[in-house]
Amino acid sequence: MQASQPHRSSGMSNGLYYQPIREVEAYCLPQFPTFDHQLHHNERNPGTNFSGQNSYGRYCTLESSANVSYAIYNSPSTVSFSPNGSPMSQQDSQSYPADQRHSPDNVYGSPISGSCITDEGNDFKHKLKELETVMLGPDSFFLDSYEFQNGTNNTSLAMDSWRQIMEAISNRDIKQILIFCAKAVSDSELLMAQWLMDELRQMVSVTGEPIQRLGAYMLEGLVARLASSGSNIGKALKCKEPASAELLSYMHILYEVCPYFKFGYMSANGAIAEAMKDENRVHIIDFQISQGSQWFTLIQAFAARPGGPPHIRVTGIDDSMSAYARGGGLNIVGKRLSKFAESFKVPFEFHAAAMSGCDVQQENLGIRPGEALAVNFAFVLHHMPDESVSTQNHRDRLLRLVKSLSPKVVTLVEQESNTNTAAFYPRFLETLNYYTAMFESIDVTLPREHKERINVEQHCLAREVVNIIACEGPERVERHELLGKWRLRFKMAGFTPYPLSSLVNSTIKRLLENYCDKYRLQERDGALYLGWMNRDLVASCAWK
Repeated sequence: MQASQPHRSSGMSNGLYYQPIREVEAYCLPQFPTFDHQLHHNERNPGTNFSGQNSYGRYCTLESSANVSYAIYNSPSTVSFSPNGSPMSQQDSQSYPADQRHSPDNVYGSPISGSCITDEGNDFKHKLKELETVMLGPDSFFLDSYEFQNGTNNTSLAMDSWRQIMEAISNRDIKQILIFCAKAVSDSELLMAQWLMDELRQMVSVTGEPIQRLGAYMLEGLVARLASSGSNIGKALKCKEPASAELLSYMHILYEVCPYFKFGYMSANGAIAEAMKDENRVHIIDFQISQGSQWFTLIQAFAARPGGPPHIRVTGIDDSMSAYARGGGLNIVGKRLSKFAESFKVPFEFHAAAMSGCDVQQENLGIRPGEALAVNFAFVLHHMPDESVSTQNHRDRLLRLVKSLSPKVVTLVEQESNTNTAAFYPRFLETLNYYTAMFESIDVTLPREHKERINVEQHCLAREVVNIIACEGPERVERHELLGKWRLRFKMAGFTPYPLSSLVNSTIKRLLENYCDKYRLQERDGALYLGWMNRDLVASCAWK
């Protein structure tokens, strides 16, 4: 979740521009090709290795305005589905009446029929038989034999599972269908996954309710995950960035409508101001300075300090992706901060370190004797690969490096989510839960008819969702950890907790009064948590 810079170089989709709603929905959601008959063979023979590298097709990703195409599953001999959910051959499909749900005049989110399940006199057993035929082929005899035999535990579980799926589709329960679909992907049940994706297509909408909008992006991630793996996903989803001015505008909107970033910056600034209240020379190292907006309020606070402000030097670290969002290099940030500090008569210097945090060494930080050091990690450490990704383990290496500099205070602000080392399926569930709260909170403060809302969600949040779901290894850069794990890392590096000021807590509480009353602030074990209803979303703490 970045308010002030685009995604790290994950190659995620990021090219959705605002169009009239019908046009946006027509091109932004994925079109699903059919699967090769070989998949049916693989489904019946779990030991068979599946690979889609030799078969090609096309589907519309979020950035389909760039007409990106890449390998997905297709072949001359395919299995497709009729409107009632039963399988038909390619020859059959050519003569089958057109499915009105997929007509050009009917965009996603407004289907004529919300699912392949109808209420036109088809009893439940018949619909189960149809689903069984889709999953196991027309020669299966499972349900027939079930009628005459005592079912085993596995049989009973399968029946229960199918009933739950059918019920979820009938009720248009997008969240539950997403979960079933992710489980099918996780278990390599590819025909089931495709069938559920086809159902989801009829329900998700980038202009709908929060779960419909999030569902559109999570569906994008599932399709991308099936389409490729590793670096192929990154290559497949690359596309043109919006103009830097547009991207900055989207991030500013998100910054204003949601308190998450302000909360993080205010809590970190409060800890730094408290630690530096008696210092005359202050050096702040910001590991992701982006636009530098965090430091305006701190400069202002130092200017009002009794006895006069200290001399402030800021070392700003950032990579080329942020340079794109700014429309230029770190010199832009330095000039803005210097001009602002001058207006408040605060002595100020800026030191630029234009590089990724992973590449930082001590010689890049411009350490000087006689300066009190503060280090700021705001929404950045989760982008650093740890021991599960790289033997270099930059996540812990940076903490040890910072500790060796003897800082007075180190601030940490991170999303309170567990997506780093979790396997795909639990990671999917965590992402669904976390971003549901995020999208619901946006829905309260940014009207659905707001013409830029699609772009805000797409460029600031959706790429994270797709990256978490679709990518593995080094390609997955969104690797969040819960504060409990961050605590262990800081303690292993030799840090001890730095208590947050009660003044900071009260200031943030006043900030939240300007937002919806569903936001909540809690202090637990020396850390601050900002949440939406019963879900923690951002955690902030300080160390020394």
